[in-house]
Amino acid sequence: MIETEERVIAEAFKLAAARYAENPFLVVPSDPQRSYRQAGSTTNYRDASAYVDAAAAQLSAVGYGHGHRVAVLLENRPEILLLKLAFSALGISWAPVNPDYRASEIAYLLQDSDAELVVTLPRHVDRVEEATAEIERSPTVMVYDPVDTASPPAFPAPTRSAPLANKPLTPQSEASLLYTSGTTGRPKGCILSHDYELQMGAWYASRGGRLTMREQGERVYNPLPLFHVNAGIIQFYGMLLTGNCQILPERFSRKRWWSEIRETAATGMHYLGVVIPVLMNEPRGPQERDHDLRWGLGAGIEPSLHGPFEERFGFPLVEVWGMTEMCRILADCHEPRQINTRAMGRPQPGLEVRVVDKADNEVPRGTSGEMVVRHSAETPRKGAFSGYLNLPEATEEAWRGGWFHTGDTVTQDDTGMIYFVDRKKNIIRRSGENIAAAEVEASLQAHANVAQVAVIPIADEMRDEEVMACVITRDHAADDELARALFDHCYTELAYYKAPGWVVFVDSLPVTGTQKVLKHMIFGEDQDPRKLPAAHDLRSLKKR
Repeated sequence: MIETEERVIAEAFKLAAARYAENPFLVVPSDPQRSYRQAGSTTNYRDASAYVDAAAAQLSAVGYGHGHRVAVLLENRPEILLLKLAFSALGISWAPVNPDYRASEIAYLLQDSDAELVVTLPRHVDRVEEATAEIERSPTVMVYDPVDTASPPAFPAPTRSAPLANKPLTPQSEASLLYTSGTTGRPKGCILSHDYELQMGAWYASRGGRLTMREQGERVYNPLPLFHVNAGIIQFYGMLLTGNCQILPERFSRKRWWSEIRETAATGMHYLGVVIPVLMNEPRGPQERDHDLRWGLGAGIEPSLHGPFEERFGFPLVEVWGMTEMCRILADCHEPRQINTRAMGRPQPGLEVRVVDKADNEVPRGTSGEMVVRHSAETPRKGAFSGYLNLPEATEEAWRGGWFHTGDTVTQDDTGMIYFVDRKKNIIRRSGENIAAAEVEASLQAHANVAQVAVIPIADEMRDEEVMACVITRDHAADDELARALFDHCYTELAYYKAPGWVVFVDSLPVTGTQKVLKHMIFGEDQDPRKLPAAHDLRSLKKR
């Protein structure tokens, strides 16, 4: 594996391109129904390097450089990763955009990041231009419809003349700005450095056990979106540093899963909890053992399905914990694994863990509390994100006491194993997407007929959790028409997956003396609010 210590990304990639030149780097499976590369494609390290060098030269020639940020909306195409490498070579920060964002959400990202340029596919350009019209310092919009990776696009010159950074590019320079759902409303921009991203890939590639990564020996299939840290950074750099191959399907497809796994000769795969029951519900057939998979990596599998899945399909699933703010993952990858539990792995040198109460006091083993993490006592923030953009107070609050507060409730046993219990933060986890309840509440509260609203997670058999809005209306209406109106209101403002899948009309919401809603007391412990007469199921309307 290529050493990452004291390197910037361009140096690591240059070494990889020289060492692994002919190896496949980025593979797109074939799909006759797709709008691009219907026959699939393979880009090796040598050709990727040529594209990156040409793109970096063009960007530099027209005036982009260290200190600029570029927002990129290219979905799961390989060019989004190649442009990331080109940006990194010049010290430009990569800010990927969720293609499901509405114009107002894109506008917030562009305003907050102060992006100099937006690179977007043709089908998103109207939405992007609508977003740029909402902000004061509008970036240049560039339409790019890549056909192959032979040559990069011609970049327009910056029009805002933002100053370049008057300092050298170092491993601590910003490489990416990834937006994650905040607990108090708008997403927060996580600043990730060159060193952070390389360390994230190196840690992922060196976990060992059932997650052993062979140099030049892995082809890893990942249907997760490239604007997330999982596919866009953790796996990407893990592949780059070891001369391996990343397989880029457009998204998870139940019908195409096994055919793409076989076609691409995948040896590893990434999953979300929702993928596993879908595959388990498929009819049995020879395809489920006709593959080269050695391992799967993911989070959120129902423990009762873990063992049966491994027995049926013939390879282990390794449950992990990770987050955008921390480059090191926990992984239950060494035998004996705890597959009948929600085990996430044990602390390792370089990733220390404590379980604490509300006052940040460590709790006894076996007692649930919030998981806090750090690198070490001497260097607590080594290998962590650089901070939240424009939010220094939020950054310091997250790091209070010298430990990063994850917001996840866990327990730890006497062997050090960490077990996931729940999310402490006001976050809903739907099919791998983190949704801030506060953001949905703000959207609904703006509706003329909403007097008060509380948004909570509700269990969902297919997608782990779904968004449920508990609404007090101004005129006491509680019918299907109003429920649909509230859904439509959110659906036009927020990404489709954030809209409420359930709307429940209530007469009151329990509150504290300071009028804070007690969400855990809205319904009884044994009550399923989905079965209430006032509950309206809108899940079928949640479409891209």
